[in-house]
Amino acid sequence: MAAPATSEIDSQLVSRAVDDLARTTRFPVVFGGLETGGAVTVSAIAGARSHAIDDLVVRTGRGLGGAAMVEKRPRLALDYRTARSITHDYDRAILGEGIATLVAVPIMTAGRARGILYCGSWSQAPVGDAVVRPAFQAADAIATELRIRDEVQRRLSLAPTAETAAGLSAAAREDLRESFAELRTIAAAVTDPEVRGRIAVIEQRLAAVARDGAEPATAAEAQLSPRELDVLACCALGSTNAQIAATLDLKEGTVKSYLQAAMAKLDASTRHAAVARARRIGLLP
Repeated sequence: MAAPATSEIDSQLVSRAVDDLARTTRFPVVFGGLETGGAVTVSAIAGARSHAIDDLVVRTGRGLGGAAMVEKRPRLALDYRTARSITHDYDRAILGEGIATLVAVPIMTAGRARGILYCGSWSQAPVGDAVVRPAFQAADAIATELRIRDEVQRRLSLAPTAETAAGLSAAAREDLRESFAELRTIAAAVTDPEVRGRIAVIEQRLAAVARDGAEPATAAEAQLSPRELDVLACCALGSTNAQIAATLDLKEGTVKSYLQAAMAKLDASTRHAAVARARRIGLLP
């Protein structure tokens, strides 16, 4: 029975990785997918000569990829047809495509296998670290994106609503401010529009808390740029310019410029005054 399909956005994530990997590896055929319900449905394929691996569903513990997921490490079958250390549940698909050498790399987050990337060739070929390194890097990139999405979803579920915000304690409000700054940092590093949109939803919830009883902002204050707000959010946590630069992947001089611009718009003579004013007008929680 086929496993439930992964979301469209997840499929796009794997598809981009597979296409990039096909251009950067020596293997002519690359495919992969994410795990749902104890199985990985192959959702992206590049370089295949047939339709043999279309919609392939790999169960945990079965075949080369299933073994890689259980063992939480890459697996190699130099001669897939004669490999004795794996089950051969998927011979019809793999051998039907004519694959002789196959590498399976698990996509790992927090010690859990979340999917598989496969690289295959139609003839036996030597496989060394340099050959498969792009596959390791691609799996790590997907894992990083999944971790960010998990954190976004977690924070979205915990973000207070306007109705629950009124009763927040001082400690809870400080946690809220830290979450806001961390989310701004995450958003700055994310290119996926779907993930950025979900982060924006959380930020709007947190900003709604900040706007409770807020003073009206001047025209200049309302024009703070996203990066200026990022820097202020980090300042609110007590970060130095050097720490903010490292967090936001900016030069320290650039951070200083953003901070000076924000201070000017907020008519503040110090960073602390700028943060306080941003809170009073509801730009920061």
